[in-house]
Amino acid sequence: MRRVNISSGAKWEDLVGYSRAVRIGNQIEISGTTSVDGDTVIGKGDLYNQTFFIFQKIEKTLREAGASMNDVVRTRMYVTDISKWEEAGKAHSEFFKDIKPATSMIEVSRLIDPDLLIEIEVTAIIKE
Repeated sequence: MRRVNISSGAKWEDLVGYSRAVRIGNQIEISGTTSVDGDTVIGKGDLYNQTFFIFQKIEKTLREAGASMNDVVRTRMYVTDISKWEEAGKAHSEFFKDIKPATSMIEVSRLIDPDLLIEIEVTAIIKE
């Protein structure tokens, strides 16, 4: 099976040595994604808006990899304040209400930037 690395062009990819996404065969793994656009955090202080923005970024990456949100089988959400889970859950539902992938929401002590409230990873499997 052929491996395809998908880049977003972010400087961090070369600095750290990772890809935005990797597709092997019909499986796609998307790296932890935050609400950063260039050097700007989108939705500062707003978990719902950060989550929604991240899923828009993930949707774009999936399209680049030849997939769609319908192919998502797993989401992992790392939040800095689990008491606000409903905000992230609402945005998740807006993208996955009918798809219903397996999911996890895990509280972490912090992310790489204090303005980031959530980071999300996704696994997709394209139907054959």
